[in-house]
Amino acid sequence: MTGVEKPQTGEKKLESFREKFQAKHRSTDGHFVRSKAEMLIDNWLYMAEIVHAYERKLPIEEEVYCDFYIPTGKVYIEFWGYDNDEKYLARKQKKQAIYQKYNFNLIELTDEEVQNLDDILPRMLIKFGVQAY
Repeated sequence: MTGVEKPQTGEKKLESFREKFQAKHRSTDGHFVRSKAEMLIDNWLYMAEIVHAYERKLPIEEEVYCDFYIPTGKVYIEFWGYDNDEKYLARKQKKQAIYQKYNFNLIELTDEEVQNLDDILPRMLIKFGVQAY
């Protein structure tokens, strides 16, 4: 092959998503995230001394990225922010199916739950053996 290879279809979609929703919110640990809710989650994980990654590719063939990954317990966290957008809901259902297909440990958070992380997240994490401090 000569020249620059064209990106895969999944990569194009990912790039357009990343352009549309830029990671412009800086969390306490230095991660740049895409929303204030994700910043709250990231800051909570950091303050609870839980090692985490932001937007990590799932270890599968499909081109799918999680919102957060916690190596201890191999836990993925998804924040679902748009309930009234059809494209978003379709993407959400596809991602949920992939998590289920590979039997990944998944924590799903809504806007309401993000407003109450201190009460909700420790209980969700402990199910996967992750202790918040």
